[in-house]
Amino acid sequence: MYSETLATSQKRNLMEVIMTSALFQTQVQIPIADLLLVGDLILPKDPKGIVLFVHGSGSSRHSSRNQYIARILQRTGIGTLLFDLLTEHEETIDNVTHHLRFDIPFLAERLRFATDWIRHHASTQKLKLGYFGASTGGAAALMAAAEPENNISAIVSRGGRPDLAAVVLPKIAAPTLLIVGGYDTQVIELNRYAFEQLCCDKRMDIVPAASHLFEEPGKLEEVARLASDWFIHKFAHSSSQSI
Repeated sequence: MYSETLATSQKRNLMEVIMTSALFQTQVQIPIADLLLVGDLILPKDPKGIVLFVHGSGSSRHSSRNQYIARILQRTGIGTLLFDLLTEHEETIDNVTHHLRFDIPFLAERLRFATDWIRHHASTQKLKLGYFGASTGGAAALMAAAEPENNISAIVSRGGRPDLAAVVLPKIAAPTLLIVGGYDTQVIELNRYAFEQLCCDKRMDIVPAASHLFEEPGKLEEVARLASDWFIHKFAHSSSQSI
């Protein structure tokens, strides 16, 4: 039994090395006027598309949950960009004032700049685009996707606050998946309200016995499975493409 377990572990480690070696990884800087936002761009060979991650309030591109989901997407052949919505200076101020993390139009504008950067980057300009938003990042993703020129093929919101983007929800054309934890009763109601406002291809999944952060065993894995399936299917059936 021990030898079988060890062999399985070694095989898994070998696969991780092979998969990692097949990825293009680089740190990037996204210019916004006289500012630079830092991001981590990872592309598998022949990517099916790319997903931009929009982190929640008080978080960053180093979010362990978003990084985990990004790795799952990469294994399915989808590129990822995890980037900071705020500069270090802005983050220092916001840690005290909390005024930027809930400014959804401001965050959506930052996402639009990142989207435009992806659209013009040599290695990503022809890829279909998706947004993955967590918490308030879900609202920012929806608000940015409502702009037709962003040409988004799919959106996933994890424990998000789509109600904070209520004014633009009827304008969204991109297929949208809302994922909420079964224990997160208040956010479930807010997502149900937002779901009714959406006029696009849409679905809402409630993960049983999961809290807001999906910290229970196996729950974040379920979020990753739902998200990867959504992006793969919608990218494959989307006519949208970066130009």
